[in-house]
Amino acid sequence: MSTVPTRRKERSKVMDLYELASRLSDLRKDGKTIVHCHGVFDLCHVGHIRHLKEAKSMGDVLVVTITPDRYVNRGPHRPAFTEALRAELLAALDMVDYVAINQWPTAVETIKLLRPVFYVKGPDYAKPSDDITGGISVEEAAIVSAGGQLRTTNDITYSSSNLLNRFMTGFSPEVGRYLDEFRSRHSAAEIIGYLDRIRPLKTLVIGEAILDHYVYCDTLGKSGKEPILAMRYLSHELNAGGVLAIARHLSGFLDFVDLATYLGATNSQESFIRERLKPNVRPEFIYKSDSPTIVKRRYVDNYSLAKLFEVYEFNDEFLTEREENALYSLLEPQLSDFDVVIAADFGHGLITPRITDLLCRKTRFLAVNTQLNAANTGFNSISKYPRADYLCVHDGEIRLDTRSRLGDIKTLVSEVAQRSSCPTIMVTRGSKGTLLYRVNRGFVESPALALKVVDRIGAGDAVLALTATLVAARVPEDVVGFIANVIGAQAVQIVCNRTSIERIPLIKHIESLLK
Repeated sequence: MSTVPTRRKERSKVMDLYELASRLSDLRKDGKTIVHCHGVFDLCHVGHIRHLKEAKSMGDVLVVTITPDRYVNRGPHRPAFTEALRAELLAALDMVDYVAINQWPTAVETIKLLRPVFYVKGPDYAKPSDDITGGISVEEAAIVSAGGQLRTTNDITYSSSNLLNRFMTGFSPEVGRYLDEFRSRHSAAEIIGYLDRIRPLKTLVIGEAILDHYVYCDTLGKSGKEPILAMRYLSHELNAGGVLAIARHLSGFLDFVDLATYLGATNSQESFIRERLKPNVRPEFIYKSDSPTIVKRRYVDNYSLAKLFEVYEFNDEFLTEREENALYSLLEPQLSDFDVVIAADFGHGLITPRITDLLCRKTRFLAVNTQLNAANTGFNSISKYPRADYLCVHDGEIRLDTRSRLGDIKTLVSEVAQRSSCPTIMVTRGSKGTLLYRVNRGFVESPALALKVVDRIGAGDAVLALTATLVAARVPEDVVGFIANVIGAQAVQIVCNRTSIERIPLIKHIESLLK
């Protein structure tokens, strides 16, 4: 039997959002009652079927809109099915009359456009206070403003995330076993509670401000007359990186974030930087003479996002005595007032030996990263800090500090912990995940949760930002490791520090993994 007529019918149900709005206008004139459901519908199951049946019983025409792929806020591993496939599946259901793919992150604008009589959500939205995003309250206001009413269905519910985690996970068997074991010990609500615990921490971030400049090109090939690669310029973007990115990550999770850094006395780009910082970030700038604000310019193949080469625009000499005195005077009176101080030391001249000594003497909880980069190889290691409460570094930075290229990483971490009097060290290991060490409690290994890497730039900074506050808040080691890898999975999807890790998407990702 041919399935062509059936497929044509299903395709005719899937409409452009504005085309659908016009169609619904005609149906309203005919006295039809429009019912609207909205969601991801990543894996359609019996809970969805019953929800849609009950919704259809409330009126004459059932319209379903779905969240587009780019706005599915449940971690980089979701959605499991593309928006086109999800729309096709819903259109195959008899009770569904029309399907459209939304154009916005939420249903608010869609409700106003379609103007249904009833906007229907599942029973898990019966209590708006249980919705951590606050989205249901905004959607209710939208349906009321459109002259309609919010309703909820009452049948049983199932979790698409739970079913996907059990039967269609994209993770390796090893990661699957890790997540199963972690779920048996910790709930999403518990993890969210730990994230809430860090909110009031008074936190200072100190380190170099860096502007990440990506220049996108098409690769043409070898030059005809020179042994060089020729490229065609396409576009560029400039974003706030370095310590600025760390402050931005933290600002979504803390009440306030204090920031100390330097800008160049020439070409400071201060207005651009202030625009990129959220209102709850309180910056203090030192202005470095004979220097621009640091720009790291990377030339990127537009198709693959592979970085071809980079050019630094900077002066990474230490601060002058006058500039150092200004920074010292800024920090010294208030350092002991902070619950957490994060030293993001990129080795470009801000954190001088005198400032290092001040940080080690005066801070209550000092978190440190000494970053290895092309400008400071061999000269910017953990040994600069005789004392720290938390170190967050990658494998290569531990090996550089211990001068051991092939030694056992756990032995090296124990050595660094003893030498720096540091009770907690996290080593980020890329595709191998993280290794967290606590003196007298041993090691906790957590696997990487990223299924795809788009851009590694800034991922370590994102992990440093949140884990420093979690460690300071005495969150259990295995939870810190888990959150670190969830953050890492999100961070490697962000190109050029374009956006920051935000609380609600992180929570949604955690909930998705732990269902």
